[in-house]
Amino acid sequence: MINVKMNHIVYHLPDKCITNVELAKQFSDYTPDQIFKRTGIKKRFHTTRDVIGSDLAFVAAEKLFSDADFEKDKVEFLIFVTEGLDCVAPASAIILQDRLGLPNNIGAIDVPLGCSGFTHALGLGSTLIRSGQVKNVLILFGDTPSLVSHPEDFHLVSLFSDAGAAVWLEEAERGGIGNFVYGTDGSGAKSLSVDGSLFRQPMDVNWLNKYKDVGGMPTGRMQMNGLDILSFSLQKVPKLVGDILAKNETDFEEIDFFVFHQASNIILKSLQRKMRIPDEKMVYCIADYGNTVSISIPLALKELGKGSKIFPGAKVLIAGFGIGFSWSGTILQY
Repeated sequence: MINVKMNHIVYHLPDKCITNVELAKQFSDYTPDQIFKRTGIKKRFHTTRDVIGSDLAFVAAEKLFSDADFEKDKVEFLIFVTEGLDCVAPASAIILQDRLGLPNNIGAIDVPLGCSGFTHALGLGSTLIRSGQVKNVLILFGDTPSLVSHPEDFHLVSLFSDAGAAVWLEEAERGGIGNFVYGTDGSGAKSLSVDGSLFRQPMDVNWLNKYKDVGGMPTGRMQMNGLDILSFSLQKVPKLVGDILAKNETDFEEIDFFVFHQASNIILKSLQRKMRIPDEKMVYCIADYGNTVSISIPLALKELGKGSKIFPGAKVLIAGFGIGFSWSGTILQY
């Protein structure tokens, strides 16, 4: 079987950084210390209405091509992961192909997934390479949850961040990306959703008037049941981890690092306790970035790579889970 590896990861954050001090000015019921105690987050990054997910992904892609020895005319397939598409049609990936100046003889598709978007897209990209259809895949990510968060909703505003990322996949001589496990349970669709968007719940004049004091919320409003998300995570993620280990014929003790979707501090801490993951193996980056949706895992992997902890041959279990409900994961060998 052809081995596949991630050869480069780049992420990009909006300029607007919101600290707990600034957040406490907006939500006067909380002090900065109380906000950190409740969320485990020190700062989050929010975009502006005129900078959407594909814009953040575009910047990340340009960084990738300037930082690494990759040429645009060598790209063979493009996957764009986002929950904030440019428009219903055409695909935002197609728009990005032209905007980035990529070749015409490539495939370009959207993956409209959030929390499990990274691991799902990684599985799709790996399969394209392993099947011999292409030799490399460029995966771009861009999520802007702040644009669908009501500005007076403390829980959403304090939790979510906007971000973009770019990942380059290619053939590897050894190691690389392992076998994937996927899961879907659409009964959880209402636990985390965006109302007033697209065809099923199109916005109208009444919608815009209802939210006129906060700009009309023209791209919809996110609704989240935090207890449902916590319950789902504690039920599904430990089993997902067990299934990933089994499918890759790997023991729990062989994993050097666990990188989960940075859903929330309480979810990560609860999962760590339930699965008895040692502190030195559990990766956290939510404090400095918040929940960046599909970008949270590549961001955490990039941060892990900056330190001295990672080493050749290290095995990293990654797991994405959330909105839908959906979940997926695999093991990476450095």
